[in-house]
Formats: sequence, structure tokens, C-alpha cells
Amino acid sequence: MTLLEEVFEETTERMKKSVEATDRDFSRIRTGRPSPALLERIMVEAYGSKMPINQLATISVQPPRTLVVRPFDRENLNAIERAVQMSDLGLTPGNDGKNIHMEIPPLTEERRKELVKVVRKKAEEGRVAVRSIRRDSREQIEMLQEEKEINEDEANKGMDMIQKITDEHIKKIDGILEKKEEEIMNF
Repeated sequence: MTLLEEVFEETTERMKKSVEATDRDFSRIRTGRPSPALLERIMVEAYGSKMPINQLATISVQPPRTLVVRPFDRENLNAIERAVQMSDLGLTPGNDGKNIHMEIPPLTEERRKELVKVVRKKAEEGRVAVRSIRRDSREQIEMLQEEKEINEDEANKGMDMIQKITDEHIKKIDGILEKKEEEIMNF
């Protein structure tokens, strides 16, 4: 593998991680459609420490708009319910002694527009991360050229390839942004 190929591979891998991080951020944004990812960041006081809810229970969706949390240990039912109430999600959990049920209310038009602004901001953060990786990769190529590891022609081709990789990953972010906006506005 040539030095340039190593730079391309590293660039692609880092940009792929940025796209995945943006996608993960999007999955945590409430759209009116229930998603187990909505509860992922909730920490529950259990067994003497704070634990992520998904380590204490399974989270599933009951159509059309209900999230169901099934604790592995019923002793944690009240702690999980309390943690959901204390979260900033604005959900009202109810339990039947075994499971916790949360109805996801439909979003107002105003709230939908706010959420679109939030996802656009997250998408731009993802694009900025990708462009930052591009800058690092271009600097690596310039350094290789300065150290006479590659010639000017190879450096120019390398810069073009880095730009192609960047464009490809920004296009992926734009695609998931478009899909998320559609989900927010039309569900």
C-alpha cells in the first residue's frame, strides 16, 4: 500500500465515523415516531451506581406511538420510571407492575420546525467535522510532498481524491438530513 493510499484509507475511515456520529445524533432526536434510541442516554440509579437504561431493560415500540420498557429485574421498575420522568424528554411513563409504557404525543407544527433547525445544526456540525478531516489529510499530503515522499503530480492527484472522498461523505450527511427532515415534518 502506498503512502497516499494509507492517507485515503485513514481519511475514509475517519469521515465514515463522523457520518455515523451524525446519524446517531439524529436518532436521539424525537420525531413523533417512537424509537428506542430516544431513551438511550437516560441513566438510571441501580445497584449502587448510574447505569444506561438499555443495560437494565429492553426497549421496544408498540405501534402506533408507544414505547415499552421491560426491566430485566422488576426491582428496577420504579428507578427506571423515575429516571424517565426526570429526563428532559417530557414523557409521562406509567407502569403496570411489569413494564413501563410511554405514549409519544404527536408534535406540534412549531415544535417540528424547531426540530428541523436542530437537525440542520447537527448536520452542519457533521459537515464541519468532515471538512476538518479533509484539512488534516491535505496537510498530510503536503507534508509527504515536502519530505519528497511523493512528487507534485501525485500530491495533486491525492488532493483531488481527498476532495472526492469529502464530497461523498458530505453527500451522505445531506442524505440522512433530508430523510430526518422528512420524518419530522411528515409523521
